[in-house]
Amino acid sequence: MSVPKQKITRDDLEAKFRELTGDVDQKAEEAKETAIAVGAVVAAAVLLGVFLFGRSRGRKKTTIVEVRRF
Repeated sequence: MSVPKQKITRDDLEAKFRELTGDVDQKAEEAKETAIAVGAVVAAAVLLGVFLFGRSRGRKKTTIVEVRRF
């Protein structure tokens, strides 16, 4: 085990911590943008599916009234 030749200061620790968290924050932001885009596509697909399902169901249950005059 090697002993550091100089003392590690608070500034050294803060600089290294910012360096490490900067990478994590950047990757998290990219993942967040991707998740939002995927979520929007999924929500649109669900809404479209519900609309089409309701439309076909409405056609099956629609009552046709025929009026005849004598």
